[in-house]
Amino acid sequence: MSANEQQLTFFREWMKHPLQMASVLPSGRPLARMMVSAMPAKASCVVELGAGTGVITEALLHHGVSPSQLLVLEMNATLHGVLRRRFPQAQVLCADARHVSELAQRTGVLAPAGADAILSSLGLLAMPPEVQRDIVAAAFAVLRPGGVFVQYTYGWRSPLDEQVRRQLRLRCTRVGMVWRNLPPAHVYVYVRDDE
Repeated sequence: MSANEQQLTFFREWMKHPLQMASVLPSGRPLARMMVSAMPAKASCVVELGAGTGVITEALLHHGVSPSQLLVLEMNATLHGVLRRRFPQAQVLCADARHVSELAQRTGVLAPAGADAILSSLGLLAMPPEVQRDIVAAAFAVLRPGGVFVQYTYGWRSPLDEQVRRQLRLRCTRVGMVWRNLPPAHVYVYVRDDE
């Protein structure tokens, strides 16, 4: 499937499910590179949430993450099918990110210590705080101590609700902005404040 076909598929899914999709277009390669660069230097065990058509998945594999240590979740059935065809060696599941903890345990993809990083393309900014909390709490249950949760947003502030950040004791760092993405996106990293 070419890049143009991937964009068209993504757009069609956005037309069908505009409230479930964070964007009209998939992430661009410059955004994927910034997301991957925000991981710990030796990250090898990674989870991706809301993988869309796989632009970030491709960047993770290109970076050297082994397909056997990559768990990819996508809730949209059509996009899940695209991902399964593009990345047959990776563990790609059609699932809700709120269940990442039990899915990681069930699949056995993650190292015993947990994931080094979780990269998320979910539209957190559009979600109610309680849904944000469920997703991010489940993600941090999967991360090893010192692991990072990397999230991008098209908004001008951290996409994670301030109260949710306080409840989960998370520290937020803005990594940068990718102007060469449509629309431009900010990348943030969240870590546990006590680590």
